[in-house]
Amino acid sequence: MGLVADSSLSVARELDRLMAERNGSELTANAILRWANDSRVAWHYIAPGKPVQNAFIESFNGRLRDELLNETLFSSLAHVRAVLAAWQHDCNTRRPHSRLGWNTPAEYAATLKPQRVQALRSMAGSAPAPVAQPARRNKSNPPERTQS
Repeated sequence: MGLVADSSLSVARELDRLMAERNGSELTANAILRWANDSRVAWHYIAPGKPVQNAFIESFNGRLRDELLNETLFSSLAHVRAVLAAWQHDCNTRRPHSRLGWNTPAEYAATLKPQRVQALRSMAGSAPAPVAQPARRNKSNPPERTQS
């Protein structure tokens, strides 16, 4: 699990850090799609109106909000980071989960062997091609304006 508190975040940087640490792949936006392609991470969309397909993160977000964010008045960014780190450590090392055979996430992770076999990763992934490419803007070719 990755919890990061800062006044400005680079999602791609944090995902690179998580990839190096755990090979995680929860991603959003075009920049992240490029990152996923470059990192050869398969991409799977959640169908519109089907939040149950994302039940794990919805459950996690609710637990984080109920157990920590709604209960704590933070005094500084350093305080947020310290409290998040303690909560993360507790979740990963002291709380068994039924989906992990009643192991803690740390115990379960210790039983896994990293799968870095190239054949397991699809170059194409499941993400559809973008509908349109972002406009390239430069001083010699300003974007066209439309009147309404």
